[in-house]
Amino acid sequence: MENPVIELTGLTKLYGSLKAVDNLNLTINKGEIYGLLGPNGAGKTTTILMTLGLTEPSAGKVNVCGINATSNPVAVKRRVGYMPDNVGFYDGMNALDNLVYIARLNGIPESAVRPRAIEMMEAVGLERSMYKKAGTYSRGMKQRLGLAEVLIKQPDIIILDEPTNGIDPSGVKEFLALIRQLSRQQNITVLLSSHHLNQVQQVCDRVGIFVEGRLLASDHISRLSDQLSSKESHIVTITVADVSPFTDHHQQEIEQQIAGVKAVAVSGNTITITCTRNLTPELVRSFVKNGLDILGVQQKEYGLEEIYQRYFENNLTENESNGKSGSLFQRSFFKKIKN
Repeated sequence: MENPVIELTGLTKLYGSLKAVDNLNLTINKGEIYGLLGPNGAGKTTTILMTLGLTEPSAGKVNVCGINATSNPVAVKRRVGYMPDNVGFYDGMNALDNLVYIARLNGIPESAVRPRAIEMMEAVGLERSMYKKAGTYSRGMKQRLGLAEVLIKQPDIIILDEPTNGIDPSGVKEFLALIRQLSRQQNITVLLSSHHLNQVQQVCDRVGIFVEGRLLASDHISRLSDQLSSKESHIVTITVADVSPFTDHHQQEIEQQIAGVKAVAVSGNTITITCTRNLTPELVRSFVKNGLDILGVQQKEYGLEEIYQRYFENNLTENESNGKSGSLFQRSFFKKIKN
């Protein structure tokens, strides 16, 4: 059952003539990991700041845990932990003392401060390094410490803004696994802002594709893939033990008798069929009928990178048709993910 904890309605932010966020409508549910995906400058951080009540919207409404973030930001801050893309600590203090200090700032009772800080260090896997000075921590360790910081007040929601910047690949994998583990164990809602497509795909339940201040799409990755498949061609790849029974006659039969088949291609023992709809059951029956021993069947699924490319490309095309060229960074970002 859906239980929304973040509700953004008609959210708009103007900086002079620049529309940083454009009529954003978004609902995020309790316990969900939601990825806000888009290039730098797309409006992700501005959206986060409005969600936290740190900047006022030009129009629209922000509700967090049933609280109006614009009129009552302090109450929202009690329920939300926020980790910016660049966390800072007192380098001359050890990590545990940093966390103890932050716990006191958050009003945690003195008797619970140190036990809570130690518990959080253990939760993020830093129990063996808690007495090391924060200045000696690697970027990945500091991000874990930052996660402990936002968790120490036991928030309902944590917001992470580009949390993996500067972390090595193995550290990124561990950090994302930690986020998912904590969210599932404690039923914490996570809003994760990122421009790293593969990382968002690894950890998020749903994603929102954010470009030029507009939310172009928002759904589970599998559903976005299905929606794209309905617009693009369905591709089915069938691997057989012996391709010789697949004659020209059988290929013509498939192309002529199964409505929706657009093309058939053979490469080694693999046969690829391009269709206008999902024809996998019919194709398998036809192959078996013609004496082909099937070793594997694979339907093409669109990954987040391909989904993002399509939405980004459509947005650029729409802008060009309206006489807009899009920013240089956005165009170079699209070229980067396309290549």
